[in-house]
Amino acid sequence: MKVLTIKQPWATLIMQGYKRFEFRSWQTKYRGDLLIHAGKGIDKEAIKRLEKYLPKELLTGKILGKVTLVDCIKMSPEFKERLLKENKDIYAKSSFQENYGWQMDNVQIFKEPIETKGHLSLWEYNIEK
Repeated sequence: MKVLTIKQPWATLIMQGYKRFEFRSWQTKYRGDLLIHAGKGIDKEAIKRLEKYLPKELLTGKILGKVTLVDCIKMSPEFKERLLKENKDIYAKSSFQENYGWQMDNVQIFKEPIETKGHLSLWEYNIEK
């Protein structure tokens, strides 16, 4: 199954349903199930700014759950404005440095996160392990 590694706290915010879009400099034609891996990287500024949304402990180096990647939208001023109206805390202007918003729905949190090493780009993980 395809996996996307994301820095914390962004991976957790996706799994909690606060963040429906992940921003990337590249687009993907892939649509379907996508595992969300919390990488070892941490955005400390975002953690301070968004602590009211976050649990006390953030997992790293683990697959947290599964989402459905439903769209990949080219960033535009109108799209940015829509996101800011949705949640200005999560989608602060600094989020818009990338060119594409990957829209995710159908969040499923794993009861037992899977420890594994992350990778760049989309990568494969055999969920049957």
